[in-house]
Amino acid sequence: MRTPALRWWPSRPSPARGYRSCWRPCGSRSRCEQRRVPFQLRLRARGERLSEVSELERDELVAYLALAQVPGIGAARLRTLTAAFQSAGAALQAPHGAIAALPGFGRAAATAVRAASRGAAHALLEQLDRLGASVLLPDDDRFPPLLRDIPEPPALLYAWGDVGLLARPAAGVVGSRNHTAYGGAAAQFLAAGVARAGVVVVSGMARGIDATAHAAALDSGGASVGVLGNGFGVVYPAANRSLYERMIACGCLVTELPPGERPHAHTFPRRNRLISGLAGVTVVVEAAAGSGALITADCALDQGRTVLAVPGPITSPTSLGCNKLIQQGAKPALCPGDILEELGLPGTADPGPMARGQTPEGTSESAGAPPRGQPPDLTELQRSLWDALASEPQHVDALVAAAGAETSAVLTALTELEMRGLVKQEPGMRFGIT
Repeated sequence: MRTPALRWWPSRPSPARGYRSCWRPCGSRSRCEQRRVPFQLRLRARGERLSEVSELERDELVAYLALAQVPGIGAARLRTLTAAFQSAGAALQAPHGAIAALPGFGRAAATAVRAASRGAAHALLEQLDRLGASVLLPDDDRFPPLLRDIPEPPALLYAWGDVGLLARPAAGVVGSRNHTAYGGAAAQFLAAGVARAGVVVVSGMARGIDATAHAAALDSGGASVGVLGNGFGVVYPAANRSLYERMIACGCLVTELPPGERPHAHTFPRRNRLISGLAGVTVVVEAAAGSGALITADCALDQGRTVLAVPGPITSPTSLGCNKLIQQGAKPALCPGDILEELGLPGTADPGPMARGQTPEGTSESAGAPPRGQPPDLTELQRSLWDALASEPQHVDALVAAAGAETSAVLTALTELEMRGLVKQEPGMRFGIT
């Protein structure tokens, strides 16, 4: 697949963020059929090029995209139009007065709709076709089911990569752009662990925790979906260029913004609702009081989804947001099993009491008791870690140094040992033999 020219757009500061006081959502909202456009439009097979769909489907898609590009139209008005006139093509040809009479429209909006350009929509489709990307409408079989149920579902979704990932169980992993070593290690540990269990890691393609989570999922042999606050063809931030290329080849990028659209301050909060909307559970790894990751947590609650947070040092400003979430009722995320449990994945949710540092019933712990012998069937890296933990629990940084391996590889090996009930995680990213 030919990779297009990618543009750089400079960073802009994010606005201050806040967090909610209520942590008891009312539950998942029921599916509202009125949110779905009333016509069927499916580009069926993964990898099917837009130029290969039927002429009727393409004409309707062009009409829908033309309406979607009308300034100020928005997803809600677009749904109103397609519902009132039964198709996007009919809406484009509807009389000015009929459009103006619709709820929430008026003469100015009707004039804008009548000026919608099919030519611009044709050019957009040709651009997507050249990229090898897709556009998914709400009635497309490949449109993420969870996104149909959120309060503000997108009118469409542009996807580039493996669209099939959008239907798999997913966990959102978000956090600070300026993370600490602790936050980075926690993001790697959690993302790699759930990815190896078959869960898709969803994040926002920002630097920091987002990029760390995406890379950890891919490095572990798992899958990841990146949600952009800009259109395809714009790399933001520029330092993530290689990650963009990896995600297109091995994962999937999605956005509700057309190709070439640059990022702005208002596009990131709307992106955040898609991160939580694609995921059954959202995990905030490290966040200061004003972190944008807390907006994603807010969105998850508004959508009736579960929020977890990684606890951090009480003296660290970068953990203030996460610690506050836990204080308000969010469940702590201490290991990948906590996330898998919330996703309801049987057989992978909890490796057992020993892996959680609990003493089995009828036994007692002795602080000076030596660890049991080395288990069989360990990899070379796992044996190295086991030997390093033989005398006492160790911080993850010490284990990385002792093993002489990459941090992501060490965290993956620790996750495997933890899932087998052989190793437990202790506070402060320390690990010990159970």
